[in-house]
Amino acid sequence: MDLGIPGKSALVCASTGGLGAATATALAAEGVKVVFSGRRGELAEELAAPFEESVGIQADTSTVEGAMDLLEKAREAVGPIDILVLNGPGPRPGTATSVQNEDLHQAFESLMVVQHALVEACLPHMREQRWGRILSIASTGVIAPITNLALSSIGRMALGGYLKALANEVSGDGVTVNMLLPGRIATDRLKSLDAEAAKASGKSVEDIAKAGARTIPAGRYGEPSEFGAVGAFLCSDPASYVTGSAVRCDGGAHTTL
Repeated sequence: MDLGIPGKSALVCASTGGLGAATATALAAEGVKVVFSGRRGELAEELAAPFEESVGIQADTSTVEGAMDLLEKAREAVGPIDILVLNGPGPRPGTATSVQNEDLHQAFESLMVVQHALVEACLPHMREQRWGRILSIASTGVIAPITNLALSSIGRMALGGYLKALANEVSGDGVTVNMLLPGRIATDRLKSLDAEAAKASGKSVEDIAKAGARTIPAGRYGEPSEFGAVGAFLCSDPASYVTGSAVRCDGGAHTTL
C-alpha cells in the first residue's frame, strides 16, 4: 500500500527507544522527514542517520519549556510539522491507594499539559493546509485502568478525553487525531515492569514474562516493528477517515472488542 506521505514532516516525541523509535523508524522508511528526539541526543542522531532527510535532536519533553524548545528546533530542521506523534515515559508504577497529590500534578503535567502545548502549537499549520495527523502513543489504560499503573491510567485517560473532543472539532479540516494503544510489546519499558513484578513476587523475570505471554491470545509479546507499522498507517493518507479512535495493538489481550 502506498501511504502517500513521502516528503511530509513529522515530530516524534521520545523516539530514541521503544515504541517511539519504532514509530519514527516506520515513518522515515516511508520517506517522511522525521525528527527523532529524546534525552539521548547522540542516539537520536544515530537512529536518524540511515534516513537522508531525517534528523535527531536532543530534548527533554517532560516540561512545556522543553517541548517548545524541541518544536522550534524541529521546525528549523524539517519545516512546519505535518505529523505530530505524542509520546513520553510513563509515571512510576503504583496502586491508586499509593498515589500522592504531588504525583498527580507530575503525571498530569507530563501526560496532558505538555501534549496539549505541542498540539496547540502544531494545529494551526495543519488546519491551514487542510492535512495533518496527530497520533498519541498511549496505553490500554485509556480503556480500563491497569493494575499497578494507576498514575499512567489517570493521566492517559485525561489525554484521551481531550484528544477525542479535539478530533470532533478538527476532522472537517483534514486533520485526524487518534490514539494507538500498545499491549505487551517487547520494549525496555516492559522489561523494567517485568523486573519490578519479579522483585515484588520473588519469581524470576523469565517466569513473569511467560505468565504475561499466557494472558495474550497471540501467545507472545508484540514486536516494536509491528507496533510502528500500525502507527505509520494511522499517520498516512489512506487513513484519512480514521479519527477519534483508540486503536489497540495488543495481540487480542484486552477483553473487549
